[in-house]
Amino acid sequence: MFPTVEAFGKKVDRKYAETRAKRERLYEVTQIKGDGETHPVLSPNDEFASFERWDKGNLDGSVAKTKDMLEFEYARSAFENGLVLEQKLGINPYKFGLIGSSDAHTGLAAMEEDNFFGKTAPQEPSPERLTKTFVKDPRTGITIMDWEVGASGWAAVWAADNTRQAIFDAMQRRETYATTGTRLVVRFFGGWDFDAADATNRMPASIGYAKGVPMGGDLRSAEKGKAPSFIAAALKDPIGANLDRIQIIKGWVDEDGKTQERIYDVAVSGGRTIDADGRCKTAVGSTVDVENATWTNTIGAPELITVWKDPDFDARQRAFYYVRVLEIPTPRWTAYDAKRFGITPVPGTTMTLQERAYTSPIWYTPAS
Repeated sequence: MFPTVEAFGKKVDRKYAETRAKRERLYEVTQIKGDGETHPVLSPNDEFASFERWDKGNLDGSVAKTKDMLEFEYARSAFENGLVLEQKLGINPYKFGLIGSSDAHTGLAAMEEDNFFGKTAPQEPSPERLTKTFVKDPRTGITIMDWEVGASGWAAVWAADNTRQAIFDAMQRRETYATTGTRLVVRFFGGWDFDAADATNRMPASIGYAKGVPMGGDLRSAEKGKAPSFIAAALKDPIGANLDRIQIIKGWVDEDGKTQERIYDVAVSGGRTIDADGRCKTAVGSTVDVENATWTNTIGAPELITVWKDPDFDARQRAFYYVRVLEIPTPRWTAYDAKRFGITPVPGTTMTLQERAYTSPIWYTPAS
């Protein structure tokens, strides 16, 4: 998906990079066939990386997945490799925004955990779908169960007007974010002059546009002695779960030309603390009643907002920043099916999840 050396027998060169940068403005990071943000092998220090994974093989199960493939299949590693290619080629082929969509073939906008109608007609709600297979190749032994299909996702677009032209303009400038099915409202702005007081304003977008750039935007040529600062805000789905935390994921190219990444918890709910290393080690907890497919909003927060400044900024290093928002744990669609039809899932079935949103990055490019 995101090659760095060769694509379909042709070298990844400047022309290739220019074409992808021009034509591929957005990437579908989450959908029914799994989540494409990152993978535990690629991000071993990310405790939230193992989410709705489809990493057994290709679509029909005829080719098994190997670890060396993973780097070229996930958005976060593509963002990182894009920085390297930009240093080499002068243009970043993987400077895309993020959206989610369903990939459902039912014609239904049924992507919530409690109304999930499956990918195609055979996966519609029934007492059998928790035990049926979605893909099975006897030659390779690869089997993907129907229960492994995810109820995801949505594309969120910050457009100036509710018109076709304005929506396409917003997608072109990558002012978008993805959710895994929840209807979170997320804002993300970067600049050089945000301060803590900006997080107390009830109209963060007004300050965000006035003092910085939105998700999908660019920061260039740092002012001497300044590090980038960011406004990150999230509001819960009106009929959904409370929020666990807001994270900013940073990726950069170090002085040796190697890609690096780091996760910062920038706002957390429930009075928990963020340690000096930028991480909150205390889990939000869970109120999920799996047997009855329900939960309570007695933990978490309905909204979170903060201003965060990069404490490890190096003005010489290319970097990107994007926001990941996590909800508190809730029942997965499999729990709703089990309750609805009075059936017992097969061992290993995932019954809870933490729904989330991913914003398009904001990129920093040093002066040449």
